[in-house]
Amino acid sequence: MYDSNLSSSLQTVQRKLAILADAAKYDASCSSSGTAKRNSVGGKGIGSTEGSGICHSYAPDGRCISLLKILLTNFCTYDCLYCVNRVSSNVPRARFTVDEVVNLTLDFYRRNCIEGLFLSSGIIQSPDYTMEQVVEVARQLREVHDFRGYIHLKTIPDASPELLARAGLYADRLSINIELPTQEGLAALAPEKNGPAIRRMMGRLRVHIDDAKGAVQDQAKSSIISLPRSLKSRRATAPYFAPGGQSTQMIVGADAADDRTILSTSAALYSGFKMRRVYYSAFSPIPDASRHLPLVQPPLMREHRLYQADWLIRFYGFAHDEITAGGSGMLCLDTDPKLAWALANRAQFPVNINTAARHMLLRIPGLGVQSVQRILQARRMRLVRLEDLQRLHVPLQKVMPFVLLPNHQPGKTLDAASLPAQLTQLARPAPLQQALF
Repeated sequence: MYDSNLSSSLQTVQRKLAILADAAKYDASCSSSGTAKRNSVGGKGIGSTEGSGICHSYAPDGRCISLLKILLTNFCTYDCLYCVNRVSSNVPRARFTVDEVVNLTLDFYRRNCIEGLFLSSGIIQSPDYTMEQVVEVARQLREVHDFRGYIHLKTIPDASPELLARAGLYADRLSINIELPTQEGLAALAPEKNGPAIRRMMGRLRVHIDDAKGAVQDQAKSSIISLPRSLKSRRATAPYFAPGGQSTQMIVGADAADDRTILSTSAALYSGFKMRRVYYSAFSPIPDASRHLPLVQPPLMREHRLYQADWLIRFYGFAHDEITAGGSGMLCLDTDPKLAWALANRAQFPVNINTAARHMLLRIPGLGVQSVQRILQARRMRLVRLEDLQRLHVPLQKVMPFVLLPNHQPGKTLDAASLPAQLTQLARPAPLQQALF
């Protein structure tokens, strides 16, 4: 009898896992980078945020990080038209208990299948009730089981500030989806979601994160080196609050917002809320879709170009409005945004590699942040020549029309009408977008 009950219980959990892991695939914002380093060296606790993984998420340095990515439940009281888990959707439903999520996380970790947990949820009963359940999972993992792996919690819109503050004590990263780039789009497709409330929650997260970082810095400045080690260990440690920061996600192509509007919203999120990442998710048609939604998905290349443009804003010093300076407000699908900008601003080229400022070197197509840093270091010693760029393994066919070197001048190449076509041919074939069903 005992074996029969255990088998039935396992089958139930496996069924829930199949449904709720599948339902979580629409959430892209689950990178596990940037958090504090923790491990279980010395037999303390379980888990680590330092190792490399096997699946799911990728850190900026290319490491593959494995996360158990699930929903607490796909029941939801909201009726967002673009969401497959909306209350009016005809999909199989399931709900984990807090203990089931905790046990699954620990069991998968002990089997070396995961390094952390990404937990989101549909809204059940109320935002506060749902958020309490999500926070309780993280609390038990940290306080009861001393879990030291990575935890990313998706916060619930309209949940109380007290619950938000508690979530940051246990999570490495917190996120709340802005969903759509404009308030008009949100009102049309997700009328139950409150755009100003989402931004207020982002603002509260920024305050908590800034306060925690400030406390760490103040503690480091006030550290008394001459204290005996035994006394130093008694000093209270600085507060811990979501050291991996906050992130968000926008759906692309569900409404009429153009790329200029999307990037403008992203730039405001980065500057106003110190967002760690803005993720872009190309809309995919869902079963029993509303007539207000597009019948076909946008090209996957559009999502890719938005990520490239986002990178230019964050690391290359571009303003969002200069990336989409054309009349259509859309990024070119055939050309990456940096090359498209360079071709539209040929008067600013060629750039002298040996005298140009860093911000201008970063605008040369084909040169990345690390390549520019190496060029700046090399030219302190001597003039950089064409063979030096070859040693950096930069794409010379893309770079050469835009640079001046002691042994290279582009001549009339930069002004040639055929240059855009030549450089576009160097790009990889466009990827095909796969269906989610």
